[in-house]
Amino acid sequence: MAQERAMAKGGTLVLRNEDLDMVRSKPEFVTAMIEDMRWFGLHWQEGPDCGGPFGPYNQSERRSFYLAAWRKLLEGGFIYSCKCSRRDIQQASQAPHQGEEELIYAGTCRPKAGSALIEASLPTGMNWRFRVPDGERVSFVDGHFGPQKFVAGKDFGDFVIWRHDDVPAYQLAVVVDDAAMQITEVVRGADLLLSTARQILLYRALDLNPPTFCHCPLMTDESGVRLAKRHDALSLRALRATGITPEELRANWKTGL
Repeated sequence: MAQERAMAKGGTLVLRNEDLDMVRSKPEFVTAMIEDMRWFGLHWQEGPDCGGPFGPYNQSERRSFYLAAWRKLLEGGFIYSCKCSRRDIQQASQAPHQGEEELIYAGTCRPKAGSALIEASLPTGMNWRFRVPDGERVSFVDGHFGPQKFVAGKDFGDFVIWRHDDVPAYQLAVVVDDAAMQITEVVRGADLLLSTARQILLYRALDLNPPTFCHCPLMTDESGVRLAKRHDALSLRALRATGITPEELRANWKTGL
């Protein structure tokens, strides 16, 4: 869908290698990803293996950009340090569950209103959370699903923008990169609709203009369950090995449109 929309609008398709988690990111995985996506029929103009003046875009090489954004959020009073583990959040009696895997942070480490700004030179050693404006409605019009609306503090809580193991979180990294790379439209899976609300708040806090968003339906198995690693779903490479064709996979996806 991203490729189709980029071509229809005379745009440029950009691919980023989101390799911030160095434990999980290995060169052979990148090679396999590119091979599989080329096999599927994707042809990006900027990104890994394109050469030329643009790319490759590897997030592991862009730490300075994320640190600059972290400092701006800190100076603006938008973030705070947090010592809570996922287990701590799960055990908090007031922590409601949102959806299948989302936990809304109970605010255990959130500073009280009017507290002095935190001073820190680096984010190392603890989680850093973005303080959401409780009760604010975050709205946007999705290119596929239409008008969307989420309430901060109800649909999602204070979220991590920098992890305790000194890795920038997905929410921060993609906002910084999309702005730096002048992305005009983000096309991704429907499972990230809620993440868009978080990212819109980050764009605003960083004085950046958000792109438009288009979330496409996810591919599912014969039972209608979306393909996901936690369900031991087959990877694209494993599906290739079964003899399935790219055309058959695209047909499976389009049945959900």
